[in-house]
Amino acid sequence: MSQTLSISTLLAVPMAPLVGFVLAGVLGTKFGGNWIGRRMSHSITILGVLVSFILSAMTLQSVVIDGARFNETLYTWMVVGGLKMEIGFLVDGLTAMMMCVVTFVSLMVHLYTVGYMEEDEGYNRFFAYISLFTFSMLMLVMSNNMLQLFFGWEAVGLVSYLLIGFWFNKPSAIFANMKAFLVNRVGDFGFILGIGLIAAFAGTLNYAEAFAKAAELAKLSFPGTDWMLVTVICICLFIGAMGKSAQFPLHVWLPDSMEGPTPISALIHAATMVTAGIFMVARMSPLFELSETALNFVMTIGAITALFMGFLGIIQNDIKRIVAYSTLSQLGYMTVALGASAYSVAVFHLMTHAFFKALLFLAAGSVIMGVHHNQDIRWMGGLRKYMPITWITSLLGSLALIGTPLFSGFYSKDSIIEAVQESHLPAAGFASFAVLAGVFITAFYSFRLYFLVFHGKERFDQNPQAHSHGDHHGHHEVRAPHESPWVVTVPLILLAIPSVVIGYMTIGPMLFGEFFKGAIFIDAEKHAAVEEMAKAFHGPVQMALHALSTAPFWLALAGVATSYYMYMINPALPTAIKKACMPIYTLLENKYYLDWFNENVLARGARALGTGLWKGGDEYVIDGTLVNGSWKVVGWVSSVVRRAQTGYLYHYAFMMILGVFVLMTYFVWLK
Repeated sequence: MSQTLSISTLLAVPMAPLVGFVLAGVLGTKFGGNWIGRRMSHSITILGVLVSFILSAMTLQSVVIDGARFNETLYTWMVVGGLKMEIGFLVDGLTAMMMCVVTFVSLMVHLYTVGYMEEDEGYNRFFAYISLFTFSMLMLVMSNNMLQLFFGWEAVGLVSYLLIGFWFNKPSAIFANMKAFLVNRVGDFGFILGIGLIAAFAGTLNYAEAFAKAAELAKLSFPGTDWMLVTVICICLFIGAMGKSAQFPLHVWLPDSMEGPTPISALIHAATMVTAGIFMVARMSPLFELSETALNFVMTIGAITALFMGFLGIIQNDIKRIVAYSTLSQLGYMTVALGASAYSVAVFHLMTHAFFKALLFLAAGSVIMGVHHNQDIRWMGGLRKYMPITWITSLLGSLALIGTPLFSGFYSKDSIIEAVQESHLPAAGFASFAVLAGVFITAFYSFRLYFLVFHGKERFDQNPQAHSHGDHHGHHEVRAPHESPWVVTVPLILLAIPSVVIGYMTIGPMLFGEFFKGAIFIDAEKHAAVEEMAKAFHGPVQMALHALSTAPFWLALAGVATSYYMYMINPALPTAIKKACMPIYTLLENKYYLDWFNENVLARGARALGTGLWKGGDEYVIDGTLVNGSWKVVGWVSSVVRRAQTGYLYHYAFMMILGVFVLMTYFVWLK
């Protein structure tokens, strides 16, 4: 029997981290007089997120076991012409799962940060920021209307800007956070247009009310065109997802965001914020199901991202950037699943990916700490014996990422590949090729990183830049690697556990059960991919055994074997391939020249347009013609009229006679 959740409990979930942010951000910084120290700051924020996680887990239990649901307005902000702007919560299977993922990963990141940011001057400020991010993300996923969704959407973007540029004295970090901010504004423009169209034609911002009018929206055309209105709405909404979830070509901000501290790479750019777009499309499934054009568009963009961002991961040498490009590729997989109407599969991969990708990012940070803040994998090697916990957790995360049978990533990734193959959309052919090719590519670059970091010859004492370049922590000398402290390794272990088992435990109810009942809508008659998958599913064990004879397994195995041969057996081969394929390497090294295009064509074009409008429009037309021209015309007219005002009577008499003559001539001419 369906039960109702407690309002006070749900309200405490986002408010607990918000309280932590206020206390640490005000009392723990110069702004509030530094009343509390480091220990108190991290204790308060960790406690806030812990409370939030416990309440989220209790909520998930009530949703799954008792069938509890919640959809109510808590506060009405304003009513404008019948359009209600409200704050409210919607809690169902989709929301409860996202709440647990966000709070658990955030809790692990909070614990990890105690060790990773120990020497940083902005320690308290960092904890305040990540608590604010947790609050913002929870408001986003718990919303029951598009106004609150947009608030959370923009709030996580703001905190992302603050965290990417956390080291604000570092020029590359400032460039990266500005880049992220500007690129996301492009996506957000499309997003707010989509919300505006829903508000204009449905007359509501509430999810349930808007979805109830979906059939009516499907009958309308976009004014002045033959386009379906719902298609325009869905594409606009998805453009927002392209920015937030870093889909081609709005992906360019995410790799550069690695300039921020490693903990936020795990929290924001692997597990939570970048999946907001995936969550949003899944939540809007009643609208997307009405437009196959939009679904094809979603699938094509996802396939391009999954394949071509994976290629870029192959040539990277920065340990965090490799994981970042892996994130881009996996976000592409999720987007492909959305396009195939396999929304539950996309969200399932979102969940499994959150655990193993957060693990890989935090493990990368542990490696960076262990080798004294070197991030170049070419100058690592042999770290297995120095960092055993980081090694084994990295291996587990990598095995999950490449889709090893029985690991969590296997169940979600193989389900995406199967869903695409069952889809009958025109874009499914290219998407199927992209996700299959991506399996080999993912396995190759993942184990390239793994082998170069943890196996082979020790190279950490050969880094040519180790003595000449320090880092923001002031480390210059080369010392032997070491395992990270327990506050770093414990989160790795706790993330490794779900990275291995969560897929096995949840695939049945999440994909083929009623976990997402009422949260995700699929038109089974038109889009039967998930229904066909359900017929072939006979349990997680049988799925793993069957996978041993399928193409994805052998492609992943081939990727690992190729990586092992090239970097462990014959390390001269990659150099030879690079020389033979230099044009391709140059293309990949320049990231398909998208950054060049953005900076030299779009940015310069926008600047030239702005300069033209300023010079031509403002200075010439407005100032030169309208403002200056108007007084010149008035002055000229005045000078002419002044000549007629002589003060002599005979001049005025002459003008009167002339006027009478003109009038007489005119009337005679009319006759």
